[in-house]
Amino acid sequence: MAKQKFIDAVRGKRTEDAPWVPYAGVHCAFLINEPADKFLQDPELLAKGLVETAKKYKADAIPLVFDLSIEANSVGCDLKWWPDNVPSVTTHPCSNKTPEEAGLTLPTKDTGRWPVLFEAARIAKPQLDELDCAIIGGICGPLTLGSHLAGVRIFTDVYKNREFAHAVLEYAGKIGAVAAQFYAEMGCEVIAIIDPVASQIKSETFKEFVTPYVKPATDVINGADLTSSFFICGDATKVMVDVCELDTHGFAIDEQLNLNFIRDLAMKYGKGFGGNLKLTLALSLGLLSPREDAIVSLAAGGHIGFTFAPG
Repeated sequence: MAKQKFIDAVRGKRTEDAPWVPYAGVHCAFLINEPADKFLQDPELLAKGLVETAKKYKADAIPLVFDLSIEANSVGCDLKWWPDNVPSVTTHPCSNKTPEEAGLTLPTKDTGRWPVLFEAARIAKPQLDELDCAIIGGICGPLTLGSHLAGVRIFTDVYKNREFAHAVLEYAGKIGAVAAQFYAEMGCEVIAIIDPVASQIKSETFKEFVTPYVKPATDVINGADLTSSFFICGDATKVMVDVCELDTHGFAIDEQLNLNFIRDLAMKYGKGFGGNLKLTLALSLGLLSPREDAIVSLAAGGHIGFTFAPG
């Protein structure tokens, strides 16, 4: 386990070999024989699962939690809980109102599940430090958080009702900055803005509705001299240059993107990049050999700025 190796890779530096990061999420609950809904609401179980997973998989870093409902829940969105997955957001306070009209405020350390995360980090961090394993704080990115706040209408509003979309996403960006400060205080060495649905829009729309609202969080992260990253899912080819132009040290992608293309783009922009073990085809369905898939990804990724992780 090598915390500094991971930090260096995210910052685009050369490493002796690629750091390894399992995005374990609620798999941590499975490993300690606990249901996901109980695990995600109990700080002692969360810390236990985190540490046990880091040990089992010999991780160089691990996300504190991989749950994109945290911010939404902390500003009033209701959740439906599942025993085998992260919760789903079920109410959207901005479905017909701007955040100001809905009377929404910014989260505090006492709202939603933030107290759970602070306590879990307090318990887990000394143990992970002893393992030389970094903690990743994962912020829900502006467009994804906007979809929690306003519902699916946000994907048409960015084209047809831009003033409303800007109001929602500006608020989402402010929440991201608060979340970044919380994760910094928890001791996370790397903080990632996770915006999976940002691959679903055009480059011009990304520049208008994602780029400016990522900046409040990156200002906090980079200002605290921590390491920043941006995680995106799906076939994000059309916005990858925009991702590289964000004020983050690195980014991570999923299995739908060609790692040779991503490596060359990352090196051009001096960014770290993460992926590309095939979560679906290799790890879940077994249609590809996970071992062979890993070898291909490691060979493509190389030794400059590459973090080996599930796509």
